[in-house]
Amino acid sequence: MPPFWYNLLLALILPLYRLRVWQRSRHQPDYQAEVSQRFGGFAPAMQTGVVWIHAVSVGETNAAQPIIQHLLDQGQAVLVTNTTRTGQARVRQLFADRVESVFLPVDTVGLMTQFFDQYQPKMIGLIETELWPNLIYLAAQRNIPTILLNARLSEKSAKGYAKFAGLTRPMLQQLSMIAAQDQATAERFIVLGAVAQNTIVTGSLKFDLQPPIQVLQQAAQLRHAWQLNQRQVIVAASTHDSEENQILNIFNALHQRHPQTCLIIVPRHPERFNRVAELIVEKGWPLARRSAGQAITADTAVYLADSMGELWMWYALADMAFVGGSLAATGGHNPLEPAQLAVPVVMGSHTFNFAQIVHSLVDAGGLIQVGDVSGVYAILEQWCAQPVQAKAVGAAGRALLQANQGALARQLTLLDGLLDPSAASRTT
Repeated sequence: MPPFWYNLLLALILPLYRLRVWQRSRHQPDYQAEVSQRFGGFAPAMQTGVVWIHAVSVGETNAAQPIIQHLLDQGQAVLVTNTTRTGQARVRQLFADRVESVFLPVDTVGLMTQFFDQYQPKMIGLIETELWPNLIYLAAQRNIPTILLNARLSEKSAKGYAKFAGLTRPMLQQLSMIAAQDQATAERFIVLGAVAQNTIVTGSLKFDLQPPIQVLQQAAQLRHAWQLNQRQVIVAASTHDSEENQILNIFNALHQRHPQTCLIIVPRHPERFNRVAELIVEKGWPLARRSAGQAITADTAVYLADSMGELWMWYALADMAFVGGSLAATGGHNPLEPAQLAVPVVMGSHTFNFAQIVHSLVDAGGLIQVGDVSGVYAILEQWCAQPVQAKAVGAAGRALLQANQGALARQLTLLDGLLDPSAASRTT
């Protein structure tokens, strides 16, 4: 069982966490439903005997999409939990009512026991680094196979886990399987206590991501309707506080040199949409917003993509992309989505969340990493002036993805083996 201090700490911070959820969600119409799902008072389960997939937010949900679809194709009842509203919205957008979608409860023994009793999961798939001690402990106690899919662990995070060996080692040993994105991740988990023979290097699911066909079709229609073929579209994606200001500052100079450019800003968090809209106006640009159903016209230089679940579409419209969270010290976001579409990518120096992926793309020539916003400007200006060079960078990124695909098939094999061990043994 997790150490006493862990559960005591949870008991102490639970009221503060509930206050935080209230502050963040008090203006949302479904606030009470979120509170019930996080803190008890669960609604009756639609199905029991589920395969439970937990993905913290949008990126993890996107990575889990083909796994969830595989389970549905097998006729499995699927429960998907998220920690963020954006993640839950993405689940509903992708799967509607084909899966049950709720927030993950707080990891107390009482809430998790209630949750397990309600849904009676027969297998659990945790995506990337979602390690919750009481969840994993209860699964082991009930002999429910639990796999950490698409597992990643940075050197910094590993050092943090190592400080709490009494919590970390038993938790990792209770996992049935760890499907690591790379060898370095596998070795870090093993050093922390994971069982070596259950820690398998499968590669990253993100290399296997494919944009939905309907999204590409929609992007093609918008490109034609908005007359973007004669313009150079720059997408600033998953931006954080301070990054929009920096990007807008350099875009002013960029647009003066290249008047045909159009900047699409896609803020990471929906609660910041209105603030970014105000910032665009403060910078002197006419405001056009996706949420208002406005189009990009010949007079639109800056467009606010304040919508959820459309990032693939914005990348499909892009001639080049800045991936956010990399000028702000938040660790960066996934550059593989634009790379899959052969869009050249520039990022700042803060990319520790995707360090291995960024390193691989940089080495392949599919991504340019710079130190600050002036470096972002220099690269974007160069690509605007030399579009052939930009296309070459995009092509290099896509080639890297194609060379590293296959992680999905390997992880589905592990997952199917845990669901039906007898079938797995017959195929080996």
